[in-house]
Amino acid sequence: MTPENLPSTIRHWIGGELVDAADGRTFDVCEPATNAVYAQAARGGSADVDRAVATARAAFPGWAGLSNRDRANTLYRVADAVEARHDRLAAFETYDSGLPITQAKGQARRAAENFRYFADVIVALGEEAFRQGEEQFSYVRRTPVGVAGLITPWNTPFMLESWKLAPALASGCTLVLKPAEWTPLSASLWQEIFEEAGVPAGVVNIVHGIGEEAGQALVDHPDVPLISFTGSTDTGRHIIRSSAQHLKTTSMELGGKSPAVVFADADLEAALNSVVFGVFSLNGERCTAGSRVLVERPVYEEFTRRLAERATNVRVGLPSDPATEVGALVHPEHYARVLDYVEIGKKEARLVAGGARPAHLSDGNYLQPTVFADVERDARIFQEEIFGPVVAVAPFDDEAEAIELANATQFGLAAYIWTSNLKRGHRIAHAVESGMVWINSHNIRDLRTPFGGVKASGVGREGGAHSIDFFTESKIVHVALGDVHTPRFGASS
Repeated sequence: MTPENLPSTIRHWIGGELVDAADGRTFDVCEPATNAVYAQAARGGSADVDRAVATARAAFPGWAGLSNRDRANTLYRVADAVEARHDRLAAFETYDSGLPITQAKGQARRAAENFRYFADVIVALGEEAFRQGEEQFSYVRRTPVGVAGLITPWNTPFMLESWKLAPALASGCTLVLKPAEWTPLSASLWQEIFEEAGVPAGVVNIVHGIGEEAGQALVDHPDVPLISFTGSTDTGRHIIRSSAQHLKTTSMELGGKSPAVVFADADLEAALNSVVFGVFSLNGERCTAGSRVLVERPVYEEFTRRLAERATNVRVGLPSDPATEVGALVHPEHYARVLDYVEIGKKEARLVAGGARPAHLSDGNYLQPTVFADVERDARIFQEEIFGPVVAVAPFDDEAEAIELANATQFGLAAYIWTSNLKRGHRIAHAVESGMVWINSHNIRDLRTPFGGVKASGVGREGGAHSIDFFTESKIVHVALGDVHTPRFGASS
């Protein structure tokens, strides 16, 4: 279903104006249900990034000079403007990304909450102070870093843009946002949202384009001291290498191959519900998906059989259909990549569900949820991030083997532990190499907590005060409280 008021052209937004690319170039934007081209987007390059960064630099003193309360009040208005566009945002997100409409409808609420939360944080956040006896007093002063470069992914794009926009603005940074080229549609809503909320022109600038061009220009720009990126591990490594030239501060939220560890004493129905939702919601295109399911051997066959049955019954359909549980994968290029992994998996393991296009959907990027069983630890589908509705299942015999298998990949973003023995749950949580762990729960986030991974899953943490730390510099100021007694080197005796 084509949304109302669908733009045919998606332009940059720089200095409060909608503008074409400096050289006039565009690129095709397609919708994944049919892969039909529906719009042209401005194809930004270095000249566009230069203009956006210069505009952001000019706007920086005024925005950074506002009080935390004034910036917070603006963020509250942004949240209200986001929520007012709830239905339109959901329709845009579903059409552009293939996300099922029932799952897209939560994105406006989550995006609005990000702005309200960071508005609260910046007002309530105190600064540290220290007293060294009666001799000296020291305090920390936070200052915004400057122009922030934000590079966001194509899965749940609007919400993940808000996850970076909100703390950057709360901290006093101005910014240049480079949305993912496969899903630029919902980013076109930011212009009217920020204008309605009264964000001054130039504080937020949006440059569309291809990652290797617009994204690279943003990473390479000497006047952008900070890069926040969410995306693939390979791209993250490249950004870190490029950022070294100017010693930029970086935050990298990268890939995942997260384990869901199910012990025989777990509530198997609850674990099954969590596993199915965790790997197949959002079309499986989520960094924290529990895409490696490790099951204790006494319940392995039963759990695998039930998982295969549930996967077979997951409803794959048009993203706009409220009954759809898995929609269309985002882009033909990504769809082909996921299908390649399915073919690899057929040679490496036992296919027990899915593995092909649903018979009733002849066009578009559709895949029936896919389950592979008896997957060996050195299999590619066990080791590599697929980022689609594909799950690998393997047995384990004891706690030690569960930990060893959970840690047997380069990734370390999330982990899920299912057991009725909470002492064991804590032991496993402490031993698993990941930035985040859920015990007897699926991926429920608290915005106050640090978000990020270890190993190849990322560098740094965002969330809560961690995000404010990232977008600000901390300066320590030392003040003498009395006479300073300093050794008098070089003084005559």
